[in-house]
Amino acid sequence: MKDKNFVPYHPKQEPKYDVSISARAVKDIFKDAADFYTRPVACPGGFKADVFFIDGLVSGGDIADYVLKPLMSATTEANSADELVEELRRSEIYAANGRLVPDMDKLCFFLVNGFAVVVVEGAANALAFETRTGEKRSISAPNVENTVKGSKDAFVETIRSNTSLVRRHLRTPELRIKEKIVGRQTLTNVSVLYIEGITNEAMVEELEKKLDDIDVDGVLTMAVLNEYLFERRSLFPKLIYTERTDRFCFELMGGRPGILVDGMPVGFLVPATLALIMKTPEDRSENNIVASCLRLLRYAALILTLLLPGVYLAVRGFHSEMIPEVLLNSILESKQKVASGTPFEVISLLLCFELLQEAGLRMPQNIGQTIGVIGGLVVGTAAVEANIISPVVLVVVALAGVAGYTLPNQDFSNAVRVWRFIIVLAAWGFGLLGVQLACLLLLMSLCAMESLNVPFLMPFTTADPSRIIGNMAVRPVGKEKLREKELQTNNKRSRK
Repeated sequence: MKDKNFVPYHPKQEPKYDVSISARAVKDIFKDAADFYTRPVACPGGFKADVFFIDGLVSGGDIADYVLKPLMSATTEANSADELVEELRRSEIYAANGRLVPDMDKLCFFLVNGFAVVVVEGAANALAFETRTGEKRSISAPNVENTVKGSKDAFVETIRSNTSLVRRHLRTPELRIKEKIVGRQTLTNVSVLYIEGITNEAMVEELEKKLDDIDVDGVLTMAVLNEYLFERRSLFPKLIYTERTDRFCFELMGGRPGILVDGMPVGFLVPATLALIMKTPEDRSENNIVASCLRLLRYAALILTLLLPGVYLAVRGFHSEMIPEVLLNSILESKQKVASGTPFEVISLLLCFELLQEAGLRMPQNIGQTIGVIGGLVVGTAAVEANIISPVVLVVVALAGVAGYTLPNQDFSNAVRVWRFIIVLAAWGFGLLGVQLACLLLLMSLCAMESLNVPFLMPFTTADPSRIIGNMAVRPVGKEKLREKELQTNNKRSRK
């Protein structure tokens, strides 16, 4: 029977250290580690022990007060080292979190996770006591998902701090947190969170199974989860990330399971859908009429940033008769001194826009935005004055670029940028027919996408107009009583 005192170990990890627990074996494993420390201790009763810890991961004061002091002043009637270990675990040492360690693999695991390990000479088992340092990044306001009226506490890199933030928003005892260890070298703590009685248990079990099947050296970026949790790859995200705790908790109440990864200052939500991507937490902070108008504006901006350059190129090159005469004369007049063709103008200006955007992201934060704005103005103005680019193309590309910034999710925005180029190339070759074929291909790929057996385009794939309207608009809180049908939640009713 599995001992509940043991921290879960990575299922793919084979035993590395096939030796019995001893102080010499521990010192040999960490022999070249400058931050590894050993403290010999003479225990009452003539027993000898060694306390091991890694500097920087533990609090020296906690080790001195809660481990070393009780260990040196312990009174024991133990006749063997094993009896002493059991006494120390049950009654002598004051540390709140004490674990029995049966082998060298788990002993090393505890050491690198901020535990102080006590090895008594001659004992078969060791003891591990949690003495983690309190040094960590303090909880602050979100940096990417700006909030005006919402909560100001964003996720940090420490997973236990993140679970405490979730607990402060969701005080229900039904909140469940299941931990997995992922990564052969990083041994990263990945936690699955859900509300029992609401979230579909089958969805949680499938998510846990997928996490167990991940076999990589390390989980240091979110790309690992996005690729390994979902077999079929796609440009569009199947995993939504957020740094806002209120949004994370709101979706947990809606029936979605969430994922927290130690070392990542974001929370992940599955399954990802287009309706979820286009929502923002601020929708619930505004009047529902204002929020509905803003959400509809985001959908309009999505269509604009995706299609505007391609449609302009197709109409200008193949279907000039569709342009009003006055506007066509203005376009032709501005085009007279421009030597390059319209396809070159559109594609080159889109590439320049992408270069400026990447440069702004890579520059230091305080000057990145300035470089992007000034660079765009200088390059665009200079290109027009040099008769390299026509003013109309500059307006079209700039409008499409600005519309893309309204999309709430960066991964989704990046996928839209790639498809924008695909549509432009199709328009260059086949006109509006190419735009239609590219849009059809995009729609087919989106219809084929699923995340934990939930369609990506849910609920736009349903025949219920009320559900479609309900996701494109924001209903009053009092009228939103049902959770999403496709999530198959155990409790259909919602009192959000």
